[in-house]
Amino acid sequence: MHMSKMPATTWFWAAYLVSTQTPGISAVQFQRQLGIKRYETAFTMLHKLREGMVRPERDPIGAKYQVEIDECYIGGTTRGEGEGVHHKTCVIGAVEVRRREGTVNSKSHDKRKLYAGRLRLAVVEDRSASSLIPFVITNVAKGAKVKTDAWDAYNDLCEKHGYSHESIAMRGSPTMADKHLPMIHRVFSNLKTWLDGTHHGRVEPHHLQAYLNEFVFRFNRRFYPMNSFNSVLGIGVHVLPPTYEQLYSGEWEHPT
Repeated sequence: MHMSKMPATTWFWAAYLVSTQTPGISAVQFQRQLGIKRYETAFTMLHKLREGMVRPERDPIGAKYQVEIDECYIGGTTRGEGEGVHHKTCVIGAVEVRRREGTVNSKSHDKRKLYAGRLRLAVVEDRSASSLIPFVITNVAKGAKVKTDAWDAYNDLCEKHGYSHESIAMRGSPTMADKHLPMIHRVFSNLKTWLDGTHHGRVEPHHLQAYLNEFVFRFNRRFYPMNSFNSVLGIGVHVLPPTYEQLYSGEWEHPT
């Protein structure tokens, strides 16, 4: 907010709307609701606040819970360009699988007792081990129990990196994938629905990480949404925000 021409009340409304509303708010919606003259101003304000959605030196997940890890593709199109993935961005995710309090560690078929804990999402260059393994090491506690598909890139998680690794070959079956990794697939489904619904799928690849950070921020605080307003302002005090020029030139690198 330093040196901003916008009143503090507008900043507080932006922080409140982007952090506490379940679907968040797009720059177009924010511009209309607050009567901001230029779209670029609304866009910049929301992106500055998104920098306050990643707590520096946050704890790795999975110290007490099993973690599901998988990848998905966001955006792009494949029509008329043959088989395969075209113009899409690869995203890796890791989510804790927790059991509701008051339930026993019973049979695995009682999935209603399980729910998603803390989440991490990041844009990666590709599905190679050199892209995926650093994400796991950075975001998942060493020695944690992790579940993946049988993608070769994860082969060294157990022997070289000290994780308890469980994997099953999916054989291209969505049903098998949903059964083996239900939590992270549900997260990916909700993520894509949110991007299409709130932002109409119009998220540039070089800004996608910022939107992933926003999704993770609200997801991890979904049981205490009113605390999110305090969190985004509190974290924002300790991080450096991008300038208008850095955002629009693509120079700014969003935190992961």
